[in-house]
This record gives sequence, C-alpha cells and structure tokens, in this order.
Amino acid sequence: MSYDAGTTMAHDSGRHRRTSETVSGFLAACAIFVSFLGIWWHPLRLILPSLLLALVAAGMARGRLQLAAVLICAVCLFFGFALAVATSHALW
Repeated sequence: MSYDAGTTMAHDSGRHRRTSETVSGFLAACAIFVSFLGIWWHPLRLILPSLLLALVAAGMARGRLQLAAVLICAVCLFFGFALAVATSHALW
C-alpha cells in the first residue's frame, strides 16, 4: 500500500489547533460551569475565581468561547449578587 502525499485525510480540517487553544477552551468551559453554579451557591466565592479563570483563558487564546466565558461570568456575577441580596443570603 503506497502513500500519496497529495491526498488529504478525511478528518484533516486544514487547520491545526495549538495546545494553548485547546487548554484555553477547557478553562473557558470550566469557568462557565462554575459561574452558573455560583449563582445559586456563594456567588462571591465561586464566580470571582471563575471570572479570573475566564480572563486567563481569554489571554491564552482569543476565540468566541473565551469571550463568551468572560461575558457569561460577568452576567452570572450580577445575577448571583442580585439573587443573594433579594433572598437575604450571604455573598461569601
């Protein structure tokens, strides 16, 4: 069986992702999950670190997921504070 250099593989997308882009995608997804969790349980303790994690992910690679993670964390911070104040729960 011979290999022809001119043929492309079916799974080759034409663009190779760097490792930092892959890691930043996982960090952004983790930040989004923790932010949603922080709305209902200790917003200051969970959402602020997840916002920092999202900012680190945005600094590693600039993409739509990283931008969405920062925006979602900021919105979750607002709603987490609002929900904690409205229900008289502790922020910390």
